[in-house]
Amino acid sequence: MARQHFHQELKNLQLELLKMGSMVQKAVSEAVHSLEQQDLEEAQRVLDKDDEIDALEESLEQACLQMIMLQQPLARDLRMIGATLKTLTDLERVGDYACNIAEVALRIGKAPLIKPLIDIPKMADMAQEMLKDALDAFIEGDIQKAEAVCQRDDAVDALYSAIFDELEDKIRQGEHGDRVNQAIHLLFAARYLERIADHATNISERAIYMVTGRRVAHQLKEKS
Repeated sequence: MARQHFHQELKNLQLELLKMGSMVQKAVSEAVHSLEQQDLEEAQRVLDKDDEIDALEESLEQACLQMIMLQQPLARDLRMIGATLKTLTDLERVGDYACNIAEVALRIGKAPLIKPLIDIPKMADMAQEMLKDALDAFIEGDIQKAEAVCQRDDAVDALYSAIFDELEDKIRQGEHGDRVNQAIHLLFAARYLERIADHATNISERAIYMVTGRRVAHQLKEKS
């Protein structure tokens, strides 16, 4: 009976993890949309909601620690709880990056954009799809899906490099100071999205470890 209760707690934990993942994905989507549309009210809403994500992370972290202390799980169950603790940190960091992007939107404000935002929203879509699939792989214990997410990280890195080169050229051209500042802000936004994809990769790697007990060939990217 105790084990049945424990496994129900594990299922509840997974549901709450998905809830946090959904909140974080929504924050990223709204932050990028606020930047693309220069919607300052939407950007501020992203910032205002960050405390909810932080509170849920803290609650789930406490739940994980209590399960370890009270239930003394073994083998795969212990790996699952440990991997969940680290995944909570990943999701919290993604939420922070959403706030960072919203702050970029606020800093740029209503100033004319130096270029149409095409690649940054595209990069955001790629990173968000990776994050969604990573969470699905984690909950489902789907190793193939997790490995596929890891493989897609290179495409995000390549797009980030292209955005970096383009914006760096604008900075080197010695344009007006305001335009240079905007280029720098957009560079930061692209960097935040690249980091989000890295955290999605982390979650996928942990999904593989949770199921198999082995580390994948490349090391986890623990980025702050």
